[in-house]
Amino acid sequence: MSAGGGVPAAAEIVAGQPRALARLMRDLENGVPAARVCLASLAAHLGRAFVLGVTGAPGAGKSTLVDALLVAYRARGQAVGVVAVDPSSPLSGGALLGDRVRMQRHATDDGVFIRSLASRGNLGGLSRATEDVVDVLDAAGFGVVIVETVGVGQDEVEVAALADVTLVVTVPGLGDGVQALKSGLLELADVFVVNKADREGADLVEKDLQTMLALRGVGPKDVPIVRTQASAGVGVERLLDVLEARRVTLDRQAREARRRRRTELRLRAAVLSRMAVLADDAAGGAAGWAARAEAVIAGRSAFHEAVAGVFTNLRLPTSST
Repeated sequence: MSAGGGVPAAAEIVAGQPRALARLMRDLENGVPAARVCLASLAAHLGRAFVLGVTGAPGAGKSTLVDALLVAYRARGQAVGVVAVDPSSPLSGGALLGDRVRMQRHATDDGVFIRSLASRGNLGGLSRATEDVVDVLDAAGFGVVIVETVGVGQDEVEVAALADVTLVVTVPGLGDGVQALKSGLLELADVFVVNKADREGADLVEKDLQTMLALRGVGPKDVPIVRTQASAGVGVERLLDVLEARRVTLDRQAREARRRRRTELRLRAAVLSRMAVLADDAAGGAAGWAARAEAVIAGRSAFHEAVAGVFTNLRLPTSST
């Protein structure tokens, strides 16, 4: 057992102890080195969970749909982990973490674990710690892990590299709803949901999606379109049947390919994160960046010269820390 509030032991994670899971996730999000050592020791327990990515435009009802899916999965006896990424304040860096509030009714269910993460300015709709938290839930034995992205639209493509199946949620009343999703999400979707389907315009949204898919030479069997009214639970069982059918067809090769993509993403993110710290040091911190910006604005330095000056001061470590 771990002592006090320290990094938990791997055995505690595999046993699914809620407090241990929460501590490890917290430490991973904060970049505690011992937490990464613990996560590395869990490698033999990874790759079992079905990871479902849920993304789409703001206001589409993603959180309500995730909550409805949670209820439906639990009714079928599935243990479910939810990773809900909330947008961070550009000023304080904090986040409302409202998804956890919306799903509070599951708080006493041992078969459910919900973790909200602040995006902390990370692009792509996810937090830098998202992949780590998914792995923790996977190692803890949650058969289904749902990842709900921030909801910023076109940029939310990282989830497709993380998830086994990517579910894109749209809704009537967003103007040109399909165009609001843009090509990135349209091309990455495995399943489309037209939520709030009782509203006027649902037929048009579905027709537009069908047209866009047909232009890509994709049929309804390849990328199903499911209508739901998540707030009332309407269509959720059919959606779950579609998702489970996709889950059954996932072969070992596809799952291994997904893990490779995830690992590549994490390697890249870790290197870029470390490079950002080194660049800040080379620039002299916030004051250094401000001085360089002022020099460019005042015409005392060309933009490319200011950039080159930072690289001149850059000192790459010979080993990782």
